[in-house]
Amino acid sequence: MRRLAPALSAGVLFPLAAHAAGQPTVKIGVLTDMSGNYASMGGAGSVAAAQMAIDDCLAAQCKGMKISLVSADNQNKADVGAARAREWFDRDGVNAIADLTNSAVALAVQGIAREKHRIALFSGPATTALTNKECSPTGFHWMFDTYSQSVAAAKATVANGGKSWYFITVDYAFGHALEADTAKAVKALGGTTVGSVRHPLNAPDFASYLLQAQSSKAQVVALANGGQDTVNAVKQAREFGIVAGGQRLVALLVFLSDLRALGLQNAQGLSYVDGFYWDYDDASRKWSARFEKAFRGLKPTMTQAGVYSSVLHYLRAVAAAGTTDADKVAAQMRRMPIDDPIMRHATIRADGRVIHDMYLYQVKTPSESHGDWDYSKLVSVIPAADAFQPLADSTCPLVQQSARQ
Repeated sequence: MRRLAPALSAGVLFPLAAHAAGQPTVKIGVLTDMSGNYASMGGAGSVAAAQMAIDDCLAAQCKGMKISLVSADNQNKADVGAARAREWFDRDGVNAIADLTNSAVALAVQGIAREKHRIALFSGPATTALTNKECSPTGFHWMFDTYSQSVAAAKATVANGGKSWYFITVDYAFGHALEADTAKAVKALGGTTVGSVRHPLNAPDFASYLLQAQSSKAQVVALANGGQDTVNAVKQAREFGIVAGGQRLVALLVFLSDLRALGLQNAQGLSYVDGFYWDYDDASRKWSARFEKAFRGLKPTMTQAGVYSSVLHYLRAVAAAGTTDADKVAAQMRRMPIDDPIMRHATIRADGRVIHDMYLYQVKTPSESHGDWDYSKLVSVIPAADAFQPLADSTCPLVQQSARQ
């Protein structure tokens, strides 16, 4: 933690190793939500994860390189995130930006990184637009997206009798895409959407939305939101007797930090899709223990784990290519398999989508938990080929270019 604190101030860069002759100099920025709705699933924890990746690469493939880290709060505002990205690229010489929590911010930065010929590593946003019409040769979507979160949840819920759905959706790009992808999956499975309502980001009171969901008589009340909005909605849904009244509550995007905020009493029984869980196997437990020591005694979320994996893979590619040139590094990133404590044998497609296994979990009851952080049990593994939008359905221009080559 000694070197982490300075990085939390926007615009502060610090050296991590003496520069060896002929080795590329790299500057990485973590652009995330430091104080708002998504701070607990990204935020300063994402900076800590990036630091771990830098340290690990310096001890191996990146030995002798000079690597610097900068971080900033995007405030969940596209204009703020875009201004910071331009400043980093134009003034500070940042080569790659990671995390990019919030879909609106991510889409804005994707365009700037494409224009400025820099690398963008997305582990915090969910919109599938990043690997469809807004795809980029130098943009990579690392952890989850609205497709991965919707299809498995829809299949599991419809298979268990939840055929009529009502959505409570956060009103911006992420929520719209999550609702649309889930509704499409539900329809394909023979289910129906009976209604939906949209709420602003950072909504403290969900009473009116929950009352509308109750009156809809839908079998499933689906929360197409994230972070503190999900926490607030789940807590208030319990108070309103949504589940006790016979409706099923499905949270389409849940992070470990959300479960901790909710507690097992409120969260028990929730099914959710995750890209990384700290207790999956020995490798994930070992890495998560390191993260816990590095960051406030907290276990990592899948966003924070994704930051580590994406930054490590990027740095390995820079070391292998011997340059920070975005085109050469991007090509190297696509050639190299992704194999680390977070992702095993993952690959990157032409559209920039990282393909890896996802996991369906269910939150334990208090009596099932064996201690602190023991929140969830694995229901099933979703194979990489099934977890993400088929490449044939992509609207990314790069896919058509790749097919012609």
